[in-house]
Amino acid sequence: MSFRSSASFGKRQEFVAVAELLRRNFDVYMTLVDDRQIDCIIRQDKDGELRYLDIQIKARSKDCNPSNAGRFAAMEIREPRENFYFIFYSEQADTYWVMPSLKLTEEANRNKTGKNKGKYSINFCNVTKAGVKPRPRFNEFENAFHLLEWR
Repeated sequence: MSFRSSASFGKRQEFVAVAELLRRNFDVYMTLVDDRQIDCIIRQDKDGELRYLDIQIKARSKDCNPSNAGRFAAMEIREPRENFYFIFYSEQADTYWVMPSLKLTEEANRNKTGKNKGKYSINFCNVTKAGVKPRPRFNEFENAFHLLEWR
């Protein structure tokens, strides 16, 4: 995939994830620049109090190698915090994973050496004879948009 195709895929998938959030009645605001690892912000109002969630969206194309369908590598996770969430999407698995950044830093592998030292990687899928399947290990995050709700 060329850089242009890759960049446009990423932007399209951001809009698809935002559309999914809107479909679920979240109040979503898009950022113009992603230099703070924030693709969009969810604004929540409960009993006159406001809460904001920072959202980073990552996606894998249906055209990638099946072994990479759920693999998200060389991720920089700056300032993991309570109100910072990642939404991952795999076209091949047709699945979202919603994960708090603090939990992601626990679950993901952190590179100890090399050019990606300090960066994280996680793989949400297995490749089976039946195709790409979500890993049961991450069931609690699979399509878990309820984690974004203010309870």
